[in-house]
Amino acid sequence: MTNALPAPKHWRPWSRRTRRGVDLAFAIPSFLLETAWLVLDWMFGLGLDVWAAQGDEERIDAADLAHVERVWVLLIAVLALAALAAIFRARWTAIAQLLVALLAGGVLMVAQHQWDHRHAPPPGCIRYSANC
Repeated sequence: MTNALPAPKHWRPWSRRTRRGVDLAFAIPSFLLETAWLVLDWMFGLGLDVWAAQGDEERIDAADLAHVERVWVLLIAVLALAALAAIFRARWTAIAQLLVALLAGGVLMVAQHQWDHRHAPPPGCIRYSANC
């Protein structure tokens, strides 16, 4: 009789799913932390900078651009974490990270809309005329 070969050990992260408890233990706090960071950065990071500008358009524009840069950094970090979660087959963590990425994309969309609205030429102005 021949001996059966032992089962190969799974050493690759994608070879088996991450346990649900570990997955949820990482997904929930990271989702809450990243969402809270977005909200607090919008309120305190951007809001207080705009308030401190006291109507100075250059400082308000600089605050807006700094806020957009911070949200871009968060978006890149969240997408990197979602890719890692997908590699480790942590389903709930990947879903949570993609939800935060959608939220960050929405924040970027609103910031772009506000920028375009604030920097639009006055009504009736021809875009390339000398007085616009």
